[in-house]
Parts: sequence; structure tokens; C-alpha cells
Amino acid sequence: MLEKHKDDRKSPGAWRATKDGFGNGTPTSSFFPKDHPFPFLTRKFLQWTFYLLLPFIVFRFYFYPSPPPSPLAIPLSSLPLNSSPSSSSSFPPQLPEEEGILSKETACDYTQGKWVPDQMGPLYNGTTCGTIKDGQNCMSHGRPDLGFLYWRWQPQECQLPRFDPNEFLQFFADRHIAFVGDSMARNQLESLVCMLSSVSPPNLVYKNGGDDNKFRRWHFASHNASVSIYWSPFLVKGVEKSKNGPDHNELYLDRIDERWGKDLDGIDTIVLSIGHWFLHPAVYLEDGKVLGCHYCPGLNHTEIGFYDVLRKAVRTTLNTISDRRGDGIDVILTTFSPSHFEGDWDKFGACPKTEPYGEGEKLLEGMDADMRKIEVEEVESARLGIGGNQKKVRLEALDVTRLSLMRPDGHPGPYMYPFPFANGVGERVQNDCVHWCLPGPVDTWNQILLQVIKRLRRQ
Repeated sequence: MLEKHKDDRKSPGAWRATKDGFGNGTPTSSFFPKDHPFPFLTRKFLQWTFYLLLPFIVFRFYFYPSPPPSPLAIPLSSLPLNSSPSSSSSFPPQLPEEEGILSKETACDYTQGKWVPDQMGPLYNGTTCGTIKDGQNCMSHGRPDLGFLYWRWQPQECQLPRFDPNEFLQFFADRHIAFVGDSMARNQLESLVCMLSSVSPPNLVYKNGGDDNKFRRWHFASHNASVSIYWSPFLVKGVEKSKNGPDHNELYLDRIDERWGKDLDGIDTIVLSIGHWFLHPAVYLEDGKVLGCHYCPGLNHTEIGFYDVLRKAVRTTLNTISDRRGDGIDVILTTFSPSHFEGDWDKFGACPKTEPYGEGEKLLEGMDADMRKIEVEEVESARLGIGGNQKKVRLEALDVTRLSLMRPDGHPGPYMYPFPFANGVGERVQNDCVHWCLPGPVDTWNQILLQVIKRLRRQ
């Protein structure tokens, strides 16, 4: 009916008849030529028809004053938000709700929400992207359940736009974004490079750090954009435990790690990520003096835990960046990513779940909540500390702790190795329930990262 109505309006003759015949409430002479053979009978017929219909009209409007619903009044909630992807485009058209997000500074709280099924799936897979670290390439390693790839994060009060690699590259045309931190920073970095490589081939222009490739840089020639990773598990200067050295780490809490600090002038956006390495045995130093340690039996040092140490490390890092780059830089701290071990790390089924937790099924508490709290608080404190320079040094927390907590299904588990059960289930099966499969939930971090960068650029 709606399409017929539209077609009728396109007909000049129909439009003229509607306008001329009923515009004044009575028929005009355009319908009755002068040479009409029975003008008197015609007028009488119209009068009788009018008197005949009048009671029905009065009855209709008296008992049913509201007009019947129009096809245009269908509520938007009853229409599908998405259609299946077509072969001509990898991205659905942007929704009006999504456009609204981009026009408001505080329009969306991405921390609160739920994981919902999604038919779109990832932008890449284990064979189309060569950047994936071997231990996180779950698809190529034979993980049989691929349902974990078909979920998306749905914030409570807004839409989270899908990641647009072209848009991200446009933001970093002639710019350099660097990821600095531990293996979670590398996990996020490799996810981003894979997503960007779906539209533009990256060129690895620098590599150092042995088999783990701890220091790398890619160049996307299409936009003259650079993406780097710097291994720095404490952000501050640290000496990592080794086979030939002490069996604990040493952290110098009053100075940053210059392996990335020396390149700070050439970085436009820096994404920081630390946490898990602070759980390891360590001795902490400040101003050349030992402050204490964490789990250091046999050493004559005071046990001080690691929470205050994490706070000091983040504070030193953010303050140093602000001092050195007062001319302008975006600083984003990715919050703590929880692990999901349900049993011994070397036993079958350490992280066996194949679906996300539902709402209320898993609470953010304990160490996960404490680590996140420290990082969020330090970002806010640093933002207040720079005062009027916030337009040049822009700081933001990429708060992914809760949404990551709800994805116990997203880890490699035993598939950190290729086809671990090809010869049956062994007595000892090493599991990775800390890092994330690629593709996997960590892609959502970069989905939100793009929105955070948009907001920072508007400030």
C-alpha cells in the first residue's frame, strides 16, 4: 500500500486530480465538462450520496476518533538493526544511534554492557594475517569450536560502531601510534595490525628482540601511518629475571624504561598496558634505595606487595610523558585484563568455557577490580595534574577489564600449541588462559580504542 501510494504521487495526472478534485472539499468543474449530458441528475446523485454517507461518517469519528495506524508509524525497535553482510562491503551502514555517539563528548560508557551474538564475525582469520603470534593463532592450531568469534560487545546505553580500518588509518595518516607494555600490549597490537591489514598491506620496517619480536614497527604506505610495539612489562626501568641472573625482577620506580622513552618525541599516540608482570617475585628500588619486595624469601627485604608499586609505576610513566611531551600527545592506558584459569594451568580443561558469561554470572572483584581501580585512578589524577595543558596532553583510560572478564571462552587454552590432542589427551597439557585468541575478544579493545581516539581528537 505504501509503495502504491508513493507511485501515485509520482503521477502528474493523479496529483492534479487529487489537488483539483478535493482541495476545496467539493468537486470542481474539471471533472464535469460543460457539455455533460445530465448535469441535473449528477448534482442530485451527489447530494443523495452525501446524505447517505453522513451517518456513517459521524458514527466513525464519534466512536473511533484516532486514525488507523499508518505504515510509517512502525516502531524502529521492530526493524532489524543489521542485515547480513553483502559481498560488496565488509561494513554495515552506520546506524543513526552510532552517528549520535560521535557528536557527544560523554555519550557512551563502554564499560557497562553485555556480549550478544553477532553473525558478522571478524575482519581477518588465522591465515589472512601473518602478524599473529603463534601461541594465539587458535584457528590454525585446530581449535574446533569457533563460536567464540561470533559475539560483539553491546554497551547498555548506546551502540558501539564496528571497527572501520580505513577510518583508523585516516586518523593516523602521517602519524605514529605505539603500544608499550607487556604481552597484553603485544596481543592488542597484533590484533590492530591484523584488522588494518584487511584494507592496507603493512610493511614490517623494523624488528628486534629475538624470537619474541619484542620491538617492531610497521608502515602502512597507503596513509604513511606507523604502528609500533615496545616491550616494557613494567613501563618503568626494570631488570627481568633470567637463567643466569637473579630469580626475581628488579624495578626502578622513579624512572621510565628508556627503551621506549628515547623515542617519545616521535610518537603521536601511545597506548600503555601493564599488570600481570607485577604478580611475579620482584625487588623494588627508588632513589637508589630498596623499598621492599614482593615474594622474596631468602632476601632481607620487607614484603610490600605489588599494588602500591603498580600505582607508582603508572604515576611515574604518566608524569614523565606529560613533562617530556607538553607540546602534544595522546596517552591511552588499557586497563587490566583478567585471566580465566579454573584449575591447574597444566591440566586439561583449565579454561574450558565456550561462551561468554551472562549478565550477573561473573562479578568484577578481588585483584582484577583492584588492578583496574589503580590504573583508572592514576589516569584521572594525571589528567587533573596537568591542568590547563589538557588540550595538548590528552589522557584516557581504555577500560576493558569488565568486558574482558566476561569472555572466559576467548583464550587459547591448550591451543597455544598446534593440535594438542592429535595423539590423545596427555597427562600434562599446558594452557594459556591469560592471552587472547586472534581473532577474538581483544579485537573489541581496538574497536573501542578508535572511539576513544575520536573523542580525544575533538577535545
